[in-house]
Amino acid sequence: MQRSVADQGRNYISLRKNPIPNGRIPALVFHPAPPGFIPPAFEKPAHWPDNRSISLPSDRNELAFMTIHELAGLIRSKQITSVELTRFFLERLKRHNDSLLCVVAFTEELAMKQAEKADQEVREGKYRGQLHGIPYGVKDLMSVPGYPTTWGAGPYKDQRIDETAHVVQKLTDAGAVLIAKLTSGALAMGDVWFGGTTKNPWNLKRGSSGSSAGPASATAAGLVAFAIGTETLGSIVSPSTRCGVTGLRPTFGRVGRTGTMALSWSMDKIGPICRTAMDCAIVLDAIHGPDIHDPATTTTGFTFTPINSFKGLKIGYLEKYFNQNYQGKQNDSIALAVFREHGAKLIPVELPENFPVSAMRIILSAEAAAAFDDLTRSDRDTLLDAQGSNDWPNTFRASRFITAVEYIQANRIREELILEMNRLFSGYDLIIAPTFGGNQLTITNLTGQPCLVLPDGFDAAGNPTTISLLGNLFREDILCEAGYLYQQKTGFYRIKPTLFKQ
Repeated sequence: MQRSVADQGRNYISLRKNPIPNGRIPALVFHPAPPGFIPPAFEKPAHWPDNRSISLPSDRNELAFMTIHELAGLIRSKQITSVELTRFFLERLKRHNDSLLCVVAFTEELAMKQAEKADQEVREGKYRGQLHGIPYGVKDLMSVPGYPTTWGAGPYKDQRIDETAHVVQKLTDAGAVLIAKLTSGALAMGDVWFGGTTKNPWNLKRGSSGSSAGPASATAAGLVAFAIGTETLGSIVSPSTRCGVTGLRPTFGRVGRTGTMALSWSMDKIGPICRTAMDCAIVLDAIHGPDIHDPATTTTGFTFTPINSFKGLKIGYLEKYFNQNYQGKQNDSIALAVFREHGAKLIPVELPENFPVSAMRIILSAEAAAAFDDLTRSDRDTLLDAQGSNDWPNTFRASRFITAVEYIQANRIREELILEMNRLFSGYDLIIAPTFGGNQLTITNLTGQPCLVLPDGFDAAGNPTTISLLGNLFREDILCEAGYLYQQKTGFYRIKPTLFKQ
């Protein structure tokens, strides 16, 4: 045994002599679809409501909080140019960034070139779609040539990657205008980065949560029309809740991750943070699809058609979690009543509870430690600001004690969980959940289920609250259609944080 262990040690040393870039995907590729799963076949393209009647507001400050769909109407009807809109949002970003600490880098030179091109194409009658000329920001995990890609972390604050992230290229192809790289918590954890703590527009004494800190903060404050975030275990859901915006975590494999920092190859997902569910659908329609360098991606299509009733949808809800005491319970109860009022028959359901879900987080821990093995072994992890027992430096080191056997066993149990979730969702179009109810956030991130986070009010202290819609694999269309109808009946997305109305 002793000699075998020594041999293994020598093997490890030999392996470590081969440098591996962060983005190199392991040969073991995760797919969330269980055996026999048939992805949906969408025969019709997405249908967006007519926006030609949208008028330019008399108060230009109102532009900051208009939806993508509304801004698109203004650009297409030539009431405003992309250059004007881009300058407007850049000015807001620069004016408010000192308060929010949500920007890593302004991409102004690139933005103006993209905006000028968008306007030229409009003049020539070439209109790319709803995102044509719309200013946005990306989480600073995504590489853009000529600008820093810091991953929010001190050891990488001067890093530049000469590669355009797949999702950024997809948005460029759709005509969108990149105006800023927005903050990420260090190495995709929390809202603390090497420049400070990204703030919450509703309460500057609170952080924005994370790790898609800048995308949620900037969107909520009306500094971008939309933003792109990532989630591994709550990084779209949590800041969207804290900042009171609409966040869509798509099905695992929906959006290509080439050029985006890897934390967990089997759990990382990219998705939009917007004002409305329809805006999320507009962005997903542009960014979904295969990525030739990301073998987890699929060719499954996407569609969207607004609905006017919940009738006909089979909707479950996590009654057990809603019956517990938690912050936002009253708002969630009102939200459920809105669904019922407009035709929904809510059926009590339960998520699988016979799985060691918390223990299965070793999957994330092991993959993250592998992704940043070089950082740990070089001792550069000491340059990270957060050094607590639950922060990355300690987690990466502790994760070296996770054996390969236990990692594989955890993934085998994960497959059992996937089968159980598939059986559950095969009977429902969507399931409504408290955003942080029970283990749903961990479960659905492990199984790759999509989630839509919807603002549903404010607590007694004035902090936003949300409710979540969970869907079957690749059924973001149902989530966005139902979510948008809910928003049309409630209007919480129209409420602006007082400090950022101007």
